[in-house]
Amino acid sequence: MARRSRRYAVPGSAQGMQTFKAEVMRQEGYNVDPQHPDDVKYEVAKELGIPLQAGNNGGLTTESAGQIGGRIGGSMVREMIRLAQEQLANQAKE
Repeated sequence: MARRSRRYAVPGSAQGMQTFKAEVMRQEGYNVDPQHPDDVKYEVAKELGIPLQAGNNGGLTTESAGQIGGRIGGSMVREMIRLAQEQLANQAKE
């Protein structure tokens, strides 16, 4: 599968986001290679019963692709919200 071009709002944040993804998915119980955190999508797909393979996945439905990305992105968003709430609670204590 061709890797899509991502543009982050904050220049230079790409490496940090990849590290964050690896940490979050590891916390979710997935085996994540820190050097290739995007590869966790294959493990998620296998768990969901979706036949994702390296290379062309043109036969994959949008719904199936969304289930894979949603599991990963949803976990990341939940963790970001938890971290933000923790930070706000700490600021309120100061």
